[in-house]
Amino acid sequence: MGDAAPEVTWLDADTVQVRQPKLSHWEAPFLFLLFGRERALLIDTGATTDESVFPLRATVEGLIAEWLRRNPVVFVRPYPLVVAHSHAHRDHIAGDALLRDRPGTTVVGTSPAEVIGFFGFRSWPDDTVAFDLGRRVVDVIGGPGHEPSAVVFFDRRTGILFTGDTVLPARLYVRDLPQYRATIERLIRFRDDPTAPVRELRGAHVEMSSAPGVDYPAGTVEQPDEAPLPLRPGILDRVLAALGELRGEPGERVVRKRFVVVFEG
Repeated sequence: MGDAAPEVTWLDADTVQVRQPKLSHWEAPFLFLLFGRERALLIDTGATTDESVFPLRATVEGLIAEWLRRNPVVFVRPYPLVVAHSHAHRDHIAGDALLRDRPGTTVVGTSPAEVIGFFGFRSWPDDTVAFDLGRRVVDVIGGPGHEPSAVVFFDRRTGILFTGDTVLPARLYVRDLPQYRATIERLIRFRDDPTAPVRELRGAHVEMSSAPGVDYPAGTVEQPDEAPLPLRPGILDRVLAALGELRGEPGERVVRKRFVVVFEG
């Protein structure tokens, strides 16, 4: 965790996972860049506006340039980039300003109305919207409960459900319990649909250690024994069961091996 450089992982030839370095912000969020033939989608922009501590713009530009070198059949210049968000909390949107002036870039707003309008939701948050990157379709699923404008992205190509702060190996902060429960139920229905096979979930943080049920306190910079980020699809059932144990008392915690539910109310 001592390296100040972002952690860049190519999940496949068209999908990149970028982790903001812990030294730049203890939250160390994960960002995801998905490439299609017509445009790319960046999910979240991190927790700082300071390019010197987290070179978001330089990292994104470098990844796009690398992908374009390997995909010369893409003729659109500048290659379009859509910047969207798992939700509107500061540690996921702070870097927006670093990309707003990039040619060909659209930064999606962070209010529920802006998210609904951009993706074209007709019955928020109950419907699912297909967002085409060009020979690559990403399903956008309404996901409020942690935050009002939260969404979950499903990439049909990789089978990854990008869940932001809704489901992850961390503390699951529940702010609106009925909405949060409805979101988990919605994700379970989506997971169980054979036309949309979910292979794994990837959230936006790791706050759990490899020891079952043990989380790192907020503000922790060194996490030498942290749990892996990917979660199996069955985790959704365990989250739903944990929500059923909440009595609705602020600060209440339900501890599981891979996550801790925290009710904020």
